[in-house]
Order: sequence, then structure tokens, then C-alpha cells
Amino acid sequence: MKESAVKKIAVLTSGGDSPGMNAALRAVVRTANYYNIECYGVREGYNGLIHDDFLKMGPRSVKNIINQGGTILKSARSQEFRTKEGRQKAYENCVKYGIEGLVCIGGDGTFTGAKVFNEEFGIRVIGVPGTIDNDIFGTDNTIGYDTALNTAMDAIDKIRDTATSHNRVFFVEVMGRDAGFIALNSGLATGALDILIPEKKDSIDELFANFRTAEKSGKSSSIVVVAEGEKLANVYELAEKTKVAFPDYDIRVAILGHMQRGGSPSCADRVLASRLGYGAVTGLMEGQNNVMAGMRSNDLVYTPIEEAIKKHNEINKDLLLISEILAI
Repeated sequence: MKESAVKKIAVLTSGGDSPGMNAALRAVVRTANYYNIECYGVREGYNGLIHDDFLKMGPRSVKNIINQGGTILKSARSQEFRTKEGRQKAYENCVKYGIEGLVCIGGDGTFTGAKVFNEEFGIRVIGVPGTIDNDIFGTDNTIGYDTALNTAMDAIDKIRDTATSHNRVFFVEVMGRDAGFIALNSGLATGALDILIPEKKDSIDELFANFRTAEKSGKSSSIVVVAEGEKLANVYELAEKTKVAFPDYDIRVAILGHMQRGGSPSCADRVLASRLGYGAVTGLMEGQNNVMAGMRSNDLVYTPIEEAIKKHNEINKDLLLISEILAI
């Protein structure tokens, strides 16, 4: 590789944590070390940039973290970084340490902050998509998605045991405020009767029709997977409406919540995080700027951050059809 465009970089994790962030951090630090680039970790995301919470990092700084969930650098959503004054402080600290490039691991909010910071002050930025929602454009999968998906699947499998034992209907809420990737794939993988996600227009009549079809086919228990961002109604309201229409049903609600964001990252997430962390550093070395490192069709690609923010991965409609067919 020709001479690097950067000699000193910093890395931060921002926004919601996701399994594999530590693996990405490890890859950034060790790739930088391999290419003789000084690397600093910034604690608590953009807050650390503002409040001078920098830590010089080397290969031993990231030992034994590839298997850990969360982020050893901590994460935060910074209100102060939304202000010009806050970003000015962050820039002055970057100048103080001689930082020429910034690796920002996170989601939409993280990338928006990085884009604005670059445009105002000229420090190179490159994003690494770390979010369980898998809704970032420019990469087939985001870091943490596979682990969260498997966590949800495992939990729903356990809930099904109870549902079957007691002839119950369970409404299970999974994470996905704006995206239904976890709901759709975990629902398909666990044989859910119905899957309700923000990307499609659901109706209560269709849900009830599915229950009636299930009754006729001899089903005595059912699972309905609901994304937290479902527009039809929240999971408790759906359960209440179903109880009114089907008073004989024994209905329960389970909200999986933040358990989906924790835990040891899966093999797929560790490999993805390692490749993207490596790609972020080599991208900065090559002069890439204001882009996100992602994987498309198993190849490392760089997507302008503006595109990654404005566009979104689309739900596979074939999976919706398959889930309906197999739920009979």
C-alpha cells in the first residue's frame, strides 16, 4: 500500500450499542498499529471528543474483547455535539492530539454527526455501521444484527414451548423502531402465525383472519411477532383487541427489549466487524472521506455517508410471502 493519507486517527462508538462493536474497535486499533498509524480511543462517543476523553490505544488495549458485547469505549448520544459550539470544542481537541481521521462506529445519528463535523472542520471521517436494526443503506448487514436476530429467535423458541404447553397466543415484541428486519426474519425462523412490521400496511381484520384460518387448521397455540415500530397498534393494544374478538383465547404479551442488544457477538458479527474495522482504517489511508465502510455481496465497499443516511435497506417481499405461506 502506498503512503498513508493519515498518520493519527481516533475511533469512537456512538448511539445504541450493538454486539460486535468491540470486535470492530479491535480491528481498527490493530490495523492502525500494523500500518504504523497512531490510534486514540474516544470514550462515550462525541461527548468524549468535546470533553477531551482520549485514550492512546495499541494492540494490548483491545485484548480479549472480540467476544464481548457492548463497547469498552462506552457509548452515548451527545446533545452538545448537535451545537456548533460543541463541535468547535471537539475540533480543538482533535487538533490538540493531531487527529487527521475519525472512525465512527454507530448508526444514522452517528453518521449524521460525522458528516456535519467533516463538512465544518475538514477532518476525514469514515463510518462503520453498528446497529442491530440492519437499516443502514450501503451494507448487506450491520454489526450486531445477526446476534440480535439469533437472540430474538432463541427467546421466541422458548416462548413457543410455553405457548404450546398451555394452548396460548403470544404477542412478542422485538426491536425495530423504524425497521422490521428483526421481526420478519425471527418470525419466519420461528414459524410465527403473523409478523407485523412498519414497512407494510397491516390491518386488524387480516390478523383476525389469520387466527380463524389457524383455528380451522387445528392450531391450538400461536405466536405473533410485532416490531416495536408497528403502526397498526402497540403490542398491548393488539392483544386487547384480539381478546375482544376471541374471548376464549389465553393471550400473553412478551417484550424482548434490550436483551437483543446485549450478549456475545455471533461468529458472523465478529467476522463482519473485523472486516469493516480493517476497511475503515485502510479507507482512511487511501484518502476515503465522508463515507461508510460496508459489505455488499461479500465485498468491501464504500458508500457516501449522505446516501447511507438518506436511503434505507428494503425488506425482502419474498420473505413476507414465504412467511404467510409457511404459517398455514
